Amino acid sequence: MKTEKYIYQQSQLPTKGKHIIANYDLETITVYQAFNPSIAAYAVNHQQFGGSDYSFKRMTWIKTSFMWMMYRSGWAQKKSQTRILAIKVTKEGFYDLLKNAVISSFKSDLYANKERWKSELENSEVRLQWDPDHNPNGAKLERKAIQLGIKGQTLKRFNNEWITEIEDITDFVQEQYGNIKSDFFDLTVPFERVLNLNNHQDIIHQIGLEVIQEN
Repeated sequence: MKTEKYIYQQSQLPTKGKHIIANYDLETITVYQAFNPSIAAYAVNHQQFGGSDYSFKRMTWIKTSFMWMMYRSGWAQKKSQTRILAIKVTKEGFYDLLKNAVISSFKSDLYANKERWKSELENSEVRLQWDPDHNPNGAKLERKAIQLGIKGQTLKRFNNEWITEIEDITDFVQEQYGNIKSDFFDLTVPFERVLNLNNHQDIIHQIGLEVIQEN
């Protein structure tokens, strides 16, 4: 896992707006999830989700922002969120999620009316939320972070077709948890940058993404 200092990373990222900030390469993008030890162990051992404690009947949420995952899981301190998984999925699969995502709150610039939005939300297997990103201590930032809820047949495709690697990064998380008390100077995080989707105008419109201006 490629890493960098948190302070330097923030100097390379926008301070506000809706952006997909992630660790990615030409073919894959990394998303994060937190689970209990049983689900995490099965996932790592089998390189896909399953087992007696995992349910495909529920919606599961993935995050591209490491720091948002740390906020949500309390740096792996919260109950049933003590194991942090870094999950590489194909970009093709991730883009498919975005194309089919419905934002969880009504936006008049994206939907003609609330009835149309509610209908699409109820029938979609992918739900999208823009939430405030957070700093290592949990304080809200002006920048928004994305999370995607997946269920139904889309969740099965995510699990069976799009996952290329599952890594347990809990030890790394616990190590860095001790560094958030030093003004973040020593804090190391996964390498993340804004995912440029300027060539995917359909996705930009679908999720209300901020447009990145090329220099």
